[in-house]
Amino acid sequence: MIDNNKSIKDTYMSNETIENINNQVQMKEVMFNQTPGRYALKSVMSGFLLAIVTVFMLGIKTQFAGTNEGLINLMAAISFSLALVLIVLTHSELLTSNFMYLTVGWYYKIIGMNKAFGIMLVCFLFNIIGGLILFGLMKFTPIMTTEMVNSLIKMVDGKTVGATWYAILVKAIFCNFFINIGIYVSIQFKDGLSRAFFIACGVVVFVFMGYEHVVFNAGLYSGMIFYDFDAVAWLHVLKNIVFAFIGNYIGGGIFVGLVYAYLNGRRDSLSN
Repeated sequence: MIDNNKSIKDTYMSNETIENINNQVQMKEVMFNQTPGRYALKSVMSGFLLAIVTVFMLGIKTQFAGTNEGLINLMAAISFSLALVLIVLTHSELLTSNFMYLTVGWYYKIIGMNKAFGIMLVCFLFNIIGGLILFGLMKFTPIMTTEMVNSLIKMVDGKTVGATWYAILVKAIFCNFFINIGIYVSIQFKDGLSRAFFIACGVVVFVFMGYEHVVFNAGLYSGMIFYDFDAVAWLHVLKNIVFAFIGNYIGGGIFVGLVYAYLNGRRDSLSN
């Protein structure tokens, strides 16, 4: 028998990935503390990019209406994956990916929980503002057709009045699990094409399956403010936002961030 000289540290298979995430967390905290305006602008850009690609997705859904529904949904999912690819590769700030990053940083004592939660809330606020800016500009153009507005209304109704809190919660867990698994894998690659592919994979799954993404949903509600405010049941919107937020944190922060942080080192390993 050959002696087994491996140690527990040899089982930590993603040290470089975890180190990369922790470096990102430190940069996020520095920007948040020292140049909050820049951090806010990067968060606005994420919301803006999500919203503008949402309009693109609505255009695909309506212009290809009448063909195979599954094919339309797949095309819409692939098209929407462009949003997260652009967000990650431009280093914009998105709440749902920050769930993973900041939880890993908290596990390794890079950042305190109060500061991490504060960054999450500010990021979410300015993600919403980005969506509001996009739809505010869009309102005064003919880009959003009547068919696209009707598709938007139908989508919002299904996510609010037509959904229970438990369904929203579970679908939000699945959504951010797939998104952050894709991001986690993409960090292990240096070239942009490989990173874009794995980022897109998680998004295609969540959109095609109709899972709940709190920032994407907030963008839809931003659109409704400008296009049909009275058609929205706002208490149900609040239900969706609250449980999608919680579910997205569980899926991205705990099921991906905390799990892989634990699998790649002890909590006090960076201070040793």
